Amino acid sequence: MTAFENVSVTKKANVYFDGKCVSHNIVLADGTSKSVGVILPATLTFTTGAPEIMELLEGECKVTLAGAEETVVYRGGETFSVPGDSSFQIEVIEPVHYVCHFG
Repeated sequence: MTAFENVSVTKKANVYFDGKCVSHNIVLADGTSKSVGVILPATLTFTTGAPEIMELLEGECKVTLAGAEETVVYRGGETFSVPGDSSFQIEVIEPVHYVCHFG
């Protein structure tokens, strides 16, 4: 899928880590929330409230989930899951365009 249909978009961007991550929240017609954004090259740590599935559209990064000993490389076209009330460290090698699926 390359586009979401019938969505509401929050006009104000979410800007994190001094602009290294910028996203917009969207809500689908069924009430499902997602964020769509870009992470620029950096090493950042994100925390989660709800479980998340990170869908990478483009780019390349290394991800270490909280409590994991292994770092995994992900590229555009791949996804990774993060449990709720957790965190992950991401080292972005090439700018990552992503969709974060909540819940």
